[in-house]
Amino acid sequence: MSTNTATALDSVYQDSLNPPHGGELKELYLPAEQAEALKQHSATLPGWDLSQRQLCDLELLLNGAFSPLTGFLTRRDYDRVVRELRLADGTLWPIPITLDVSEAFAASIQVGSDIALRDVQGVPLAVLTVEDIYFPDKLVEAREVFGTTDVTHPGVADLLQRSNPVYLGGTLRGIQPPQHYDFAELRDTPRSLRETFARQGWSTIVAFQTRNPMHRAHRELTLRAAEQVGAKLLIQPVVGRTKPGDVDHFTRVRCYRALLKHYPKNDAALSLLPLAMRMGGPREAVWHAIIRKNYGASHFIIGRDHAGPGNDASGKPFYDPFAAQELLARHQQEIGIRVVPFPAMVYVANRDTYVPSTEVRKDDVVQDISGTELRRRLVTGEEIPAWFTFPEVVDILRERYPAGARKGVALLFTGLSGSGKSTLAEAVIAKLLERSSRSITLLDGDEVRKNLSKGLGFSREDRIANVTRIGWVASEIVRHGGIAICAPIAPYAETRAEIRRLVEQHGAFVEIHVSTPIEVCESRDRKGLYAQARAGKIPQFTGVSDPYEAPVSPELAFDTSSADAGQLANQVLAFLRNRGLLEN
Repeated sequence: MSTNTATALDSVYQDSLNPPHGGELKELYLPAEQAEALKQHSATLPGWDLSQRQLCDLELLLNGAFSPLTGFLTRRDYDRVVRELRLADGTLWPIPITLDVSEAFAASIQVGSDIALRDVQGVPLAVLTVEDIYFPDKLVEAREVFGTTDVTHPGVADLLQRSNPVYLGGTLRGIQPPQHYDFAELRDTPRSLRETFARQGWSTIVAFQTRNPMHRAHRELTLRAAEQVGAKLLIQPVVGRTKPGDVDHFTRVRCYRALLKHYPKNDAALSLLPLAMRMGGPREAVWHAIIRKNYGASHFIIGRDHAGPGNDASGKPFYDPFAAQELLARHQQEIGIRVVPFPAMVYVANRDTYVPSTEVRKDDVVQDISGTELRRRLVTGEEIPAWFTFPEVVDILRERYPAGARKGVALLFTGLSGSGKSTLAEAVIAKLLERSSRSITLLDGDEVRKNLSKGLGFSREDRIANVTRIGWVASEIVRHGGIAICAPIAPYAETRAEIRRLVEQHGAFVEIHVSTPIEVCESRDRKGLYAQARAGKIPQFTGVSDPYEAPVSPELAFDTSSADAGQLANQVLAFLRNRGLLEN
């Protein structure tokens, strides 16, 4: 077959695929010659280094996965998306795609400015022509988009505690995509995946979203869903940002590859999606469906509590389990993608088969292994039954989580100067070493400032930088199975939340509020720091001229006014044992 004939057939098959949202795939990369010229020019422009979420958003804006968007939302688009799930022109779009920057950076530019958007290594990826600079009402955004202002919700915590205060809106010109060195052959763009479908003659395609390893129940669910609508199957896991504590994407993709061999040949495809999830439940389900349409899917599988983050601070689910299905069903015709709602698949032992949960009979014996139980079996080395998953998947998970491996943990002691943080931390270390040979590292506030954070002052920005550095070091210690003991003042809630996020990617985090009253702290002050602060000789002193934001729901809280540090340390160790973080 000639190249021209193949191209013509590809065009015919692509025409039979579901068209992109808005009718046109909005790819924002410039032609090679123009991109190179813009790359050279970008060195003269003000630049913004992108966060992980921003980097994921930029990649999907540039490759057309967020069609019909052509950049980050201006105020007009943002306001209507937040209130009505629509862009200013009325097009359905449920999630705000925004570029948040610091007030200082925003003050250095103006509408009409070009800014270079760079990755963490400083590589220019795109140029944004700024069309709008605005301060959002983040509480309104949280209530409207996520339905809550509870920072237990990871999307809300990210918005309220970690994002910058100013949004920039404008149009993008792409220079080059972000560099990925892992699983390159699985990282399709919407255009490349559509071309693959065209070559294979696929036109009816059902997409499946996941952020967890897949087991036999998932295989059964996806097979039945594809058979139900007469479609080929696209397994498209998220490999950008997911929920803190999820299995890392490297391990998950290896599991997906192993599982793919258990599908009928040429009926299923695996492709990775570098999406930063917001865990936004119903709105996020609509967003996911639009993205899958842009990749060429005609159908989208959606189960219970799609993209839900679990329970709120009171223990209640953030979203009704069927809310995502219901919202997407209302909009599926407008989007142009068919929803395939599917109940969970359960294993019926007496029939030795998987059936939809809606088809379980009264005399059936249903067996299940939860994610928590699976992790426990991996840690203890207990058998994982063949009815639950495939041997190849078990081997990969056991390699990643070897039996008997110790889980790392970080303890963050936070409180005012003189509250007893360092004394209690030292007591805990002594008690730990008395009973264990675990690797323990103390990250004390004063010592860190002498070494890791030398040169930083006591402005809010420098305090945040100092404590964030402590959190990053702690997360690396935890990643390698160690115990990190952190004892800075850590006065700001947003910074403590960031440490929690960093650490919980790899292990356990325990926040301990040393809540000793300021009067007691002052009475212990041998250096006279409080007196100097009250006299105005020490500016920005926590508790006097700079706020201390007390933790709302720490794992532990102690007032050391009259308590013995050794006794409190025993309580800390008892807590760690009860959580399975220390051997009895």
